[in-house]
Amino acid sequence: MRFNQSRFGLPAEVTSFVGRAAELMRVRTLLKDARLVTLLGPGGVGKSRVALRSASCLAAEYPDGVCLAELSGLRQADFLPQTLAELLGLSDLGSVDPLEAVVDHLANRRMLIVLDTCEHLVDACALLADLVLRETADVQLLATSRQPLDVSGEHTVTIPPLGVESGDAAALFTQRAAAVVPGFQITDENRDDVLALCRRLDGIPLAIELATVRLRAIPLEQLAARLDDRFRVLTGGRRTALPRHQTLRTTIGWSHELCSPEEQLVWSRLSVFAGSFDLEAAEQVAAGGDIRPEEVVEHLISLIDKSIVMRIDHPSGAGARYRLLDTMREYGAERLEELGEEDATRDRHLAHYAGLAGLFARAAYTDRQVELVRGLARDWANMRTALERAHGSGPTEPLEALRLTLHLVPYWFCTSRFSEARLWLERSLQLVTYPVPERAEALAHHAHFSLVQGDRDVGESAMRQALDLAERLADDRLRGYALQVAGLGHMLADQDTEADAHYARARKLLLAGDYRLGIGFVHMHEAMLAGLTGDPERALAADRAYREAFGSTGEAFYRSFIQEFIGLGMWVAGRYAECGPVIRRAIRLKAAQDEADGIATCLEILAWEAAAAGRPVRAAWLLGAADTYFRAGDVILMWGRPSLAEDHQRIVREVGDQLGQARFSELFRQGTELSEELAVSLAAEDAEEPVPDQPCRQPAGVGVNALTRRELEVAELVTQGMSNREIAERLVISRRTADSHVEHILGKLSCSRRSQIGAVLHATPTEGSTAAEGSATADGSATADAGPRGSVAAGGSADGAQLPTVPVPRPTTAAPEQIPPS
Repeated sequence: MRFNQSRFGLPAEVTSFVGRAAELMRVRTLLKDARLVTLLGPGGVGKSRVALRSASCLAAEYPDGVCLAELSGLRQADFLPQTLAELLGLSDLGSVDPLEAVVDHLANRRMLIVLDTCEHLVDACALLADLVLRETADVQLLATSRQPLDVSGEHTVTIPPLGVESGDAAALFTQRAAAVVPGFQITDENRDDVLALCRRLDGIPLAIELATVRLRAIPLEQLAARLDDRFRVLTGGRRTALPRHQTLRTTIGWSHELCSPEEQLVWSRLSVFAGSFDLEAAEQVAAGGDIRPEEVVEHLISLIDKSIVMRIDHPSGAGARYRLLDTMREYGAERLEELGEEDATRDRHLAHYAGLAGLFARAAYTDRQVELVRGLARDWANMRTALERAHGSGPTEPLEALRLTLHLVPYWFCTSRFSEARLWLERSLQLVTYPVPERAEALAHHAHFSLVQGDRDVGESAMRQALDLAERLADDRLRGYALQVAGLGHMLADQDTEADAHYARARKLLLAGDYRLGIGFVHMHEAMLAGLTGDPERALAADRAYREAFGSTGEAFYRSFIQEFIGLGMWVAGRYAECGPVIRRAIRLKAAQDEADGIATCLEILAWEAAAAGRPVRAAWLLGAADTYFRAGDVILMWGRPSLAEDHQRIVREVGDQLGQARFSELFRQGTELSEELAVSLAAEDAEEPVPDQPCRQPAGVGVNALTRRELEVAELVTQGMSNREIAERLVISRRTADSHVEHILGKLSCSRRSQIGAVLHATPTEGSTAAEGSATADGSATADAGPRGSVAAGGSADGAQLPTVPVPRPTTAAPEQIPPS
């Protein structure tokens, strides 16, 4: 998501917060005046928890929101500005430096940025903080680190361990122990043991939590005695002199020693993951030697039980994922290096993710596209690590590194990550300087990404190199793609005749070579040219050609763009009534994979369509919603084509004149403040004003009680934020069936939007369904078709970006017959 209010959010606390009243008050007091506050302390002391609780308490004081940047999974300092840019909604910046774009974006905002876990990127974080402090007036930063950032104006707050005498450490121990031993309480009999144990652990929260896990196997009095002996041995009897970070290290070391040799080895090997990972990845990377892949899961379960590895579930049901706490990862990495296994393990990591990239590339333009894009988003931190290894110190041949980069090109296209694509393509091209087909293909892609970002000089240079190399290699497939990119350059410069000629030559070569990525682009760009020149019939012909080439798949990238250009062609041709339904269909497809370029353009075209239809109110807020993208700099207004830029300015003037500047400015502002999900929802529903959901009106005899058992189940999943596709996957039904269920629910509840369903569903007591679709077995359990509520296990990824859920619109009579089916 790229709109501020939906992007900025803080994770919910999953365990209780203990103590820290003084630290929270200190942070609150400092942030009244200070611009940069850094929370300092050793690993495991609770810096992140204090920062998140502070940010949550102060969120209302920042009208432009709180932005959380969790940096523990970011290993390359060069990506810090790009990462923050993405969190702020500036995911692709063209030729603009990400750091400059971030500062420009923040210039007139009042917000709080939380930089969590800075120590491994301290120089980069210091540079960022210094620039933000100097170039903005009302942006504040709250950082957590094991060392100060050493920036002028920085105020530090040391986060100490929990106090033993105050009772905070014992309170934490009691709460965490009760989760391990139900009913655990401090009594007169065990109080001394609890306090002694907390003292031995210096009150460090992570150390306390690690110790409580042992209560599963060891009684409290034995646990305290064993820990006392262990620290005496490790510190030479000088318990009170031991630095707190060493205490934590000792605690982790003790946990390490309590693991079996196989668990220790798996722990160390898992340390190569950046961010979260799934079971298949763990099996491939952590196996080796005496540990077979199928044995990894048992060791993983043991490590989860010992609180070494965390399991992460997500309501999307995409499957469980796992991650190591940072301190655990660091400890494991040290052990891996000591064992001399670092290179071999990182090579297995690279091999696994290179394999995933190859699978993605082969199926990227099939009905699995959205699923694969979301999956790759969850694994992106690890994919970046694999790319870094392939391009750096790993054993990968340069040509293999380039091939890995090429496999990921569809992902960068589908998600509008143009800047990152260019970065990796440039690194690959620096490695492979000799004439091979892969270099020609990389040059053509680099040209393509550069041109759509408005970087014409770089794009044209790369395009000429690609075409020259394709000619030298006598490769018609590459020649066709280079010609297609050349056509794009002409088209974006309003040179339509030249573009048409290049596309005609490219089409012939690409179709003969069965190059799917190139074939898709040539159909898409022919539709684009038809749309720009006001020839919707030719755009429809391009759509038919695309369908012949790709079949009736669920591929969404090309399909959504072609729909977009059909709608644009109808607008240019003056067929306004036909334009809107097509663009509304396109924006739903684009939202399914968070494709920023297309969402922005669809919002803009819908604003133009509304203006032409005499609906200036809708046009004004849609212009504001689109401007959120264009102003951020990640997407260029209508691809930088001069004639469309003139159309934009003309429509802004006309709408402003019709509404009056004050009313226009207010509606425009409201559009900029919409979340992406709400902006897409309102745009797709043809809403007139950017207003919050209104309560559904329930006619007598209609409502929740009219829903069937299956519809009740689907309604519950809608309220959890699932898209129709996710609902279909969860319930093992077709997407069309899920669409139908949601449509029926909207009708029975008299709701116009999916977001209204929850209020009605949870406000009305149900009396049972009127016509259950599934049957019941003899013991009263539901059949698979009935799908009893709560029968599906949750799963998924906590670090994968949640893509927006777009409502299914109510039927409309405005859709003409010639609009191609979605």
